[in-house]
Amino acid sequence: MSLLDPITHALAAVLAATHDALAALGTDPDSALTWLLCVTVVVVLVRTALLPFVVHGVRQAHAASRARPHLRDLTERYRGRTDADSLRRMMDERRRVSAEHGVSRLGCLPVLVQLPVWLGLYHLISDVASGTVVGAMGAGPVSSLGAASVLGVSLAARGYSGVGPTHLLVVDGLALTAAGLSYATQRFFVAPNTMLDGMPEAMATAHRMMPALSAVGLLVAGGVVPVALLLYWVVSSTWTLGQSAAIARWWPTPGTEAARRVTA
Repeated sequence: MSLLDPITHALAAVLAATHDALAALGTDPDSALTWLLCVTVVVVLVRTALLPFVVHGVRQAHAASRARPHLRDLTERYRGRTDADSLRRMMDERRRVSAEHGVSRLGCLPVLVQLPVWLGLYHLISDVASGTVVGAMGAGPVSSLGAASVLGVSLAARGYSGVGPTHLLVVDGLALTAAGLSYATQRFFVAPNTMLDGMPEAMATAHRMMPALSAVGLLVAGGVVPVALLLYWVVSSTWTLGQSAAIARWWPTPGTEAARRVTA
């Protein structure tokens, strides 16, 4: 019994219901296109349900950006003062500044709430593609997904090595697409909308490396995960790119390169 089971079973029910609905509309239940539509519907529903947490995260980023100059001044004022009374006053003032600008002590909560859902969806697609029954995704739907193929390459197939060049073409194409979408998201929308001023150099360096690291990570993972999971990554990465582009264009974090582009 896993802590993610309630989430994966709920997502399995949505995936199975979507598959049944599409089959009832006349689509081939064993078609890769049908399963791609199923995955797309689930991703759209899940990411739409998580939008309130995304909005909260954007607001917190804006609040932290507004508070940052005041907190920096506060740190300079108390630099070198290590007595207990000074430390207590500094912490009191930091709390006051954060409260004035609406910075929550639970700023990471939106990510923590979303993470189990992302992990649950990842494990659901991976397990079903591996032939494992998960909740409402019983033997029938699991067998159907295993029978589906893209250009003759099964959605349950794994790895870059397979039978014939078509296998490599499909897996390479999907992995490169997912990696390219991830790189573009991080490089052109997330990085310019991230405030690095005042961030420790190690963290700033990690942020600057994130576009390449995310793309390389997907390319490496593409060699071991099932094709169905690559389809999910492409759909999910497409949503993430669009969402990140919208945030950077219309709700950029004050003081970032993205904000300067909008006001230029």
